[in-house]
Amino acid sequence: MSIRIARKPWGYEKIWAHTDRYVGKILHIDRGHRLSEQYHRVKDETIYVLEGVLQLELDEGDTQVIMHPGESYRIAPGRVHRFVAPKHGTDVKLFEVSTPELEDVVRIEDDYERAN
Repeated sequence: MSIRIARKPWGYEKIWAHTDRYVGKILHIDRGHRLSEQYHRVKDETIYVLEGVLQLELDEGDTQVIMHPGESYRIAPGRVHRFVAPKHGTDVKLFEVSTPELEDVVRIEDDYERAN
């Protein structure tokens, strides 16, 4: 399989595995940026922090989890979440493994005004 890199306004994602049963990605989030506040109807994912300190916002910002390298977190379908690389920190790099529904993204709010 060839590795695909997708540039994003917050950094990039590198898809290193994509089958009909699972997907493996590396997400690089530039310091001071964040992904959409979103949820997935079907997609089930787990993240693992490789570098930096990730601020994981859950349940429309009601819960915040600070994650350090070596820590992981499962995000079940339907759970509202957002990944943040705080301004006062560094870039963040994490692994994401998930079920293969890459287009299953429901955006609630987006800093870059991307459509849902």
